[in-house]
Formats: sequence, C-alpha cells, structure tokens
Amino acid sequence: MNDSSQTAINRWRLVLGQFSEQQLQFSGDADTLKTFENMEQLLDYLYSRAQGQDVRTDDRKGGTGASVLNGAEWITKVRELFPKQTAEILQKQALEKFEMTELLADKEVLEHMTPDMNLLKTVLQLKHLMHGEVLRTAEKIAEQVAKELARKIEQDIKRTISGRLDRNRSSQVHSARNIDFKKTIRRNLKNFDKESNQIILKDIYFSDRIKKYNNKKVIIAIDESGSMLGSVIYSAVMAQIISRLPFAEINLVIFDTAVVDLTDKAENPAQVLMSVQLGGGTDIGKALAYCEQLISEPSRTIIIVVTDLYEGASVNRLMNTSKNIIESGAKLNYLTALDEQANPAFDRVLGQKLADMGAFVGAMTPEQLGEYICKMIM
Repeated sequence: MNDSSQTAINRWRLVLGQFSEQQLQFSGDADTLKTFENMEQLLDYLYSRAQGQDVRTDDRKGGTGASVLNGAEWITKVRELFPKQTAEILQKQALEKFEMTELLADKEVLEHMTPDMNLLKTVLQLKHLMHGEVLRTAEKIAEQVAKELARKIEQDIKRTISGRLDRNRSSQVHSARNIDFKKTIRRNLKNFDKESNQIILKDIYFSDRIKKYNNKKVIIAIDESGSMLGSVIYSAVMAQIISRLPFAEINLVIFDTAVVDLTDKAENPAQVLMSVQLGGGTDIGKALAYCEQLISEPSRTIIIVVTDLYEGASVNRLMNTSKNIIESGAKLNYLTALDEQANPAFDRVLGQKLADMGAFVGAMTPEQLGEYICKMIM
C-alpha cells in the first residue's frame, strides 16, 4: 500500500470513528499510528457528546494518549495535531454546539489547574470569551507561568549578556568562578616556599564582572498570529529580561494589521500577553515601518521581529523598509520561532530574500537569543 492510499484509509477511519475499529484499522509506522489514534481520541471527546455520553469519564482503550482529557488539554492537542482551519472549526463547535465552557465560566476549574505552558496557551486563545473573576484568574495564570519561564532562563541569559571578568576591579563576591588566578599568583610569588617548592597562598584575589553601559536600543516586534503563540509567550518574557539589563533600552510592540506599542508594559510579560489578540491579518511591513521611526542611533539599535513571515500586505513595502534599516547601520533580525523547540514554520522564499539583503533570518531558543544579543553588544 502506498503512502497516499494509507493516508486516505486512516482519514476515513477518523470520519467513521471508533465503532469501525473491527472493520477498518489505522495503518502505518509507530509515529503515524500514534498520531491518528490521538486524533481519534480528540474527535471522540467532542463528538461523543452528540450521543449523550459523558466522555470525561469514558474509559475506552483506544489511542495512546491519556484516557481522560480536560478542556484545556483537548484544545491544546487539537491545535497541535490538526491543521489550523480544522482546529478552528472543532474549537467553534466545541464552544457553540457542545458548550465546552468549563474553562471559560468556572473560576474554580482554572484555580485547580496547574499553571504551565499548555494552560497558558489555552487561556490566551480563549481569553476574549472570559469575564470578571474568570478573567482575573486567567491573568494570575499568565503571571505565574511568565515568572516561572523567566526564572528558568534569566540566570543563563544575564550571565551571558552582563559581561566578562574585569581584571582591574576587585570583587566583594568571593566565589570560585570569580577567582583572578593571574593576580593571585603574581601577588603571592613573594611567599614561595623553597622546601616544598610551592607558593603559599596567603591572599586570594577575586575579579568583578564588567557591565557594559552602551545604551543599546533593542526593539522587539511580535507577530500576534495564532501560529506564533509559543514564540509570543517567550518574546514577552525575553522583553522583560532585556528591559532589566543596565545597558539596554527596550521598545516592545505587537502587531497584526495594526501596531500597538506596549513599551510601558515591557517589564510585565503577563500584561503583554493579556493584551495580545491572536489571529487576524498580518502587516509586517507596517510594523517594521513603525520600528524604523523608533531608531535614533542606528549603530546602537537592534531590531528583532518575531514572525513567521507570512505577509498579508505589501511585500514590497516590507522589503524596502528592511533595506532602509539595514543600510542605516541598524541590526535587523527576523526570528521565525522563539521557544524551547525553535522549530520554525515560515515563508522560506521571503526569508531567503531578506537574508540575501543582509538581515538575520532564523529560529532561536531564548538562551541562543541571549548569546546572540551579547555578541552584537560586546
């Protein structure tokens, strides 16, 4: 059986559902089987409601995923496994036809969920339907998850960016990683013991770290597209971390077909995330033109546009503005993904054109972005 026939049969099995299992089984390698079995579980969770079943307590054995799902897990997995258009249809039916509103209407449900990336993604996707106490609870979840992400990545990023050892300045922090070995040996040469043929260390010297006060301006522009959700979350956290650095001035904007300046919220990623309106069109050129207006000293400016480069407006405007920024001497970067996996899905043709022009185009983890910014600053 060729791949196209196998895929067609597997799709028919999804349409017919679990009750066709004896007559028609999924086929393929282990990864394919796992994917289709999980997709069937998600469809069963939704459409079994039409038959009056309480699928939340369904104990059927099909699928390799968990036998019990909640609304947050269901929505997140649907978006992972199904194409965007299909996922939106399923979500709409779940909310409108089958009234899966546990996450939206019940404050206690939210409070008992573990704040994590998956829950935060769901909250951001559905927050426009939340009100009152439920919305305030959702805001607390965004704050908790953002703080935890920042805690995980901030130490490494700050250590990378904040500088190198300053041999001309003694440190009050006496840690092994700050020992100035050259200075310690030089100052203790007078204590050389001929009998043991050793230097007796009577004094140990420690070095401080240089913090570069170069007043670099870092402009981050975040594409609000639903497909960029993971990158949006990490971008908001990275903006907060960069805003706290002594040598960086941060500007933060989000955009779809409109541009919103959130610089005053840059130190609060939860507020940034709750301001995001996922979906809609995309006008990257318009956002880039706004960023260009923020440039005062091109040689000290770094522009980071987090986007999948699927431009919905004029590509010529995007290209011309990019060219102007690069020729001015500012550093222009297009991050096609910014998250732990850094697996990009983007317009590669447009990305190549921008790279040929001199812009950086690629995906990064937050730690890699920290190292990259450090290289541009030092």
